[in-house]
Amino acid sequence: MPTLIARNWWSMLIRGIAAIVFGILALSWPGKTFGALVLLFGAFALVHGIASIAGAAKRSREHEPWGGLLVEGIVSVAAGIIAFFWPAITGLALVMLISAWALITGITEITAAIRLRRYIRGEWRLVASGVISVLLAAFLFAAPVAGAVAIAMAVGIYAIIFGALEIALAFRLRNWSGLLPEAERLRPAA
Repeated sequence: MPTLIARNWWSMLIRGIAAIVFGILALSWPGKTFGALVLLFGAFALVHGIASIAGAAKRSREHEPWGGLLVEGIVSVAAGIIAFFWPAITGLALVMLISAWALITGITEITAAIRLRRYIRGEWRLVASGVISVLLAAFLFAAPVAGAVAIAMAVGIYAIIFGALEIALAFRLRNWSGLLPEAERLRPAA
């Protein structure tokens, strides 16, 4: 696993760059960022729901199980409609989703850092990344209605710090992958 992570250092670099760009945009337009997230979710839910309902219709014509897909489609369409007509409710749900994501991401990163410490030094960057993810989750869970602007700004700051740590770790892993035996470096990454 550590060899695989080291060979895929570039994916961590891309994640870091994307996080920094997102963070800068979130800080530049905090009100618009949150509103855009809600609308983007609404559009996604509608498209997903319509596709699921269409899939259920096709399955029913082919005499295959379709009930679960139909329920999923109806729920998705309903969520999309709610996002467009009651964005405040959707915003709160989105904050809870981001909170849960940040908590799970943070715990995963801390766990990965503990495992990596046998192989590389400097895994503190991954621990720090995990800690700030957990701190963001705690902030969002504690104050979910703190205001869209405050939440967008907190997420923006988090994204920039997270991105910088990811980039630093990516270059550390790139250097470490250069120390791998040649057979390991030439093996295709999964």
